[in-house]
Amino acid sequence: MSDLLHIGKTIFENRERLADILPIKESFDLIQRDILIGNRQSSFYFIDGMIKDEVMLKLMDSIMKVQEADMPPDATAFSQKNIPYVEVDILGDYDQVLRNVLSGVLVLFIDGYSAGIAIDCRTYPARSVDEPDKDKSLRGSKDGFVETVVFDTALIRRRIRDPHLVMEMLEVGSSSRSDVVLCYMKNLVNPDLLDNVRSKIEAVRTTDLCMNQQSLAEALIGTRWYNPFPKFKFSERPDTAAACIMEGKVAILVDNSPAAMILPTSVLDMIEEANDYYFPAWTSVYLKISRVLILLLTVFLTPVFLLLMNNPQWIPASFEFIAVKDVVNIPLVYQLLILELAIDGLRLAALNTPNMLSTPLSVFAGLVLGEFAVRSGWFNAEVMLYMAFVSIANYTQPNFELGYAVKFMRMILLVLTAVFDWVGFLAGCALLFLLLFTNRTLSGRNYMNVKLN
Repeated sequence: MSDLLHIGKTIFENRERLADILPIKESFDLIQRDILIGNRQSSFYFIDGMIKDEVMLKLMDSIMKVQEADMPPDATAFSQKNIPYVEVDILGDYDQVLRNVLSGVLVLFIDGYSAGIAIDCRTYPARSVDEPDKDKSLRGSKDGFVETVVFDTALIRRRIRDPHLVMEMLEVGSSSRSDVVLCYMKNLVNPDLLDNVRSKIEAVRTTDLCMNQQSLAEALIGTRWYNPFPKFKFSERPDTAAACIMEGKVAILVDNSPAAMILPTSVLDMIEEANDYYFPAWTSVYLKISRVLILLLTVFLTPVFLLLMNNPQWIPASFEFIAVKDVVNIPLVYQLLILELAIDGLRLAALNTPNMLSTPLSVFAGLVLGEFAVRSGWFNAEVMLYMAFVSIANYTQPNFELGYAVKFMRMILLVLTAVFDWVGFLAGCALLFLLLFTNRTLSGRNYMNVKLN
């Protein structure tokens, strides 16, 4: 866009230039409305469906009453005197005009003014701020982020009425020009962290952020894809985001995304949920400890079970009941790996099943497949029990990405244990802790909040 020139003084020059830049004739939703204002040729440019009709009618009624003798000498004076609206800006070049029009802002050109008048009377299609399905709270507020970033910042502002709260707007994507907002408390945030995050976002070179925060995350992570552990904490709750901001953290909002990325991130942040903020200290600590213990069980339960089945002499006499007593037709490691895939298959089937059928079909699939899988000899009852616990325990973690990272680590542990016995199990544990300690988040620190060079 470096070849875009400054706005001309005649309306005909501006119309011709904008006809070259914007596909007004080809795109039905790009509107050029030509009118007379004070006996001067004028044009509105806007996107149909993004303008508030009531505001537009009032603006037109006010502007078209201006007489030729009352026309101010420039666009700035005209906006101050004749536009009865709050959000008005003066644009000096076509790049700004293009950016505003395609964002939904109404831009007015008047013959004789070498500037465009941007009137932000846009409105986006938006759903209500209902509580998110994934991140519910028993006692907390019942609102959640939506896809409109202005609404999301308002939800945070409603909770933090402090002049130190800063909402810094950035733009990413040469085609999408997506709005990215850094939310932080100026008096609490770590300046080095803020500068690091801001510089990395500004350095992103991509055409679009069509997948919103995921596109931004992948652009920021770069070559660190090999580590499955999440680099960010996501939250769809404005109360959680506000609490994190008050702790000195930075929340990143991306337009069209109903979630906030929160930095810096530690392993304790990943397993934290909204209820931890609303319950008393003892209850909150108990819930965190429970989630940590269940998380460890989801990682190590099936690999340890496989290791003990490969070495039955290690099983204490008081725990001999855990040994598989039925005939093993399929090796245990294959049973466990097949069930790992089967659980994801059932999850995907439930996700794509119509709501009215999802519950009965899920119950039917769980009962029928589980019962007949054991009776047919494909799987042992003990294997089914442990995998059922693992699949249910995964839902105790509020972070979806962490659940799949744990799943991948569990499968690696199973394969290494099956191939190399106890040596493979120890090697898998070492790999797990290595990935945890070397998982560099966007803030440049690992899960233990240790700075990595």
